[in-house]
Amino acid sequence: MTDAERIVIVGASLAGATAAEELRNNGWTGGIVLIGSETRLPYERPPLSKGVLLGKDQTDVAQLHDQQWYDDNAIELRLGTAVIAIDPAAHAVTLDDGSQVSYGKLLIATGSRVRRLDVPGADLPGVHYLRTAEESQTLTDAYAAKPRVVVVGAGWIGLEAASAARERGCEVTVVEPQSTALAGVLGEQVGKLFAELHRQHGVTLKFGTGVEGFEGSDKVTGVRTSGGEVIPAELVIVGVGVQPNTELAAKAGIEVATPENGSGIVTGPDLRTSAPDVYAAGDVVRWDHPLYGRPIRVEHWQNAKDTGKSAAKAILGQDVAHDAIPFFFTDQYDLGMEYAGDVPRGTSYQVVLRGDPASGAYLAFWLDDDRRLLAGMHVNTWGSIDAVQDLIRSRKQLDVDRLADPSIDLADV
Repeated sequence: MTDAERIVIVGASLAGATAAEELRNNGWTGGIVLIGSETRLPYERPPLSKGVLLGKDQTDVAQLHDQQWYDDNAIELRLGTAVIAIDPAAHAVTLDDGSQVSYGKLLIATGSRVRRLDVPGADLPGVHYLRTAEESQTLTDAYAAKPRVVVVGAGWIGLEAASAARERGCEVTVVEPQSTALAGVLGEQVGKLFAELHRQHGVTLKFGTGVEGFEGSDKVTGVRTSGGEVIPAELVIVGVGVQPNTELAAKAGIEVATPENGSGIVTGPDLRTSAPDVYAAGDVVRWDHPLYGRPIRVEHWQNAKDTGKSAAKAILGQDVAHDAIPFFFTDQYDLGMEYAGDVPRGTSYQVVLRGDPASGAYLAFWLDDDRRLLAGMHVNTWGSIDAVQDLIRSRKQLDVDRLADPSIDLADV
């Protein structure tokens, strides 16, 4: 096996490490090089905004495998190393030390990075983002002092950070320019249910409000809103979304979607990019989804695992048409939720609820204009998400009344 036949994975991420594992599980005995800019062994991110922030877990709980596992599986790790260029014609990548690594097949699993606020005071100590293990540890240590916390952004990360802060005894305010929590992903009706959950736990919510800047000299002391109010804060967490790390691919001439078209590295259902022998997986890939019949990009944990596995199989020449249904979960206070499906931005839909949200256990469904299920979620209704995914895959027109009736099994809707 020559160096030119090795498989190189750019991004020691969940997607990248999962792909390496899948390559070995499927019989690949040749070289695998896993390259990542972080110095830590590959890890997953959900525990960082859940158990770690709650002070229940250490960051090492997020680690996928120990060093011995990589040694035993002959996976070469190059951590603390950045790939600065890809040369598809030469089948080689250039590292930040100037050296090159040749490849037979290449997987780009560069993930995404947080969007940063460009406002006065954004660099003040005490203004934090939550993406890495180090950032999670810094926040959980800070929570122990019970500071006044302001969370900028009522998305998934913002709400999980707010939930953990309240459970740790902090005073919490959430500032969000949209009209309610999670409005962009769940819509107004269901988003308001999550907003009410946080109100019931003592969080102050300020919707329809942007951030103009952060107050303070040597550390943050407040958040100045678009309405002119200054909210006192000893700790600020900014959660305003992420953006895929597509620059490396774009610089190499690999097709990348514009932000207007959803961003991401463009691939077919087999996760193969426009460059020969180059594939993509994880947050960064925007692939043609066979079930939906349209391109899709997903930023959640399950997608990193699923696309990592599918990309590995495609690299090995297996027939791959990646059609996994997007899946997401969250834990906030005593709420456990699982969500499956995808509702494209700008799509008209009907929301159907099954069960009483006031009870703390219910399901929600998003139907298109033809009454076909786009997505569904459960709240504290365990064992139902497989049936939700089955309904999505069926593409059948649903009877709204039967869908809303808890006495009727989902399989019989």
